[in-house]
Amino acid sequence: MKTSSNAPDSTTGYDAGKRTKGRKQHIATDTLGLLLALVITAASVQDTNGGKDVVDRLTAAHPAVTAGWVDGGCKTGFLEHAAKAGIAFQVVPKEPGLKGFAPLPRRWAVERTFGWWVLHRRLVRDFETLPERSVTMIYWAMTDNMSRRLTGETTPTWRDDSAEPGEPSLN
Repeated sequence: MKTSSNAPDSTTGYDAGKRTKGRKQHIATDTLGLLLALVITAASVQDTNGGKDVVDRLTAAHPAVTAGWVDGGCKTGFLEHAAKAGIAFQVVPKEPGLKGFAPLPRRWAVERTFGWWVLHRRLVRDFETLPERSVTMIYWAMTDNMSRRLTGETTPTWRDDSAEPGEPSLN
């Protein structure tokens, strides 16, 4: 995720693969896309190392998790670390010859979670100075998402939906 200019260099880095300066968000979700574990690192941190930190947080917070899916970027070091923690991950490979982004089976839940975050203006870019504050903003976004699911509200209500007699209804 790209960071604003006020983020210190000590918490940001450069991802040569994606050619971006900023931070990376490493997450684990359930099959509904609800957040289980989150680690924010500098963009220069390899996905394997960030994934190991996610596995550690995941096993500490949710010891019942025993299986999962990851993309092809995960190396054997990550898979071995997860196996030692008691989680068997299956790699979901990208189709050969496919260029650009395409949702992968089982991995779409994670991509959908990232999409939900973009609906919150403050998460479009990382404006926070500290990564811990970014984590807090993400948890606020997920709390909002879950409360909307529970209440059945899909959009913020900012107008009165009741129409006067003879006026068209907004419903």
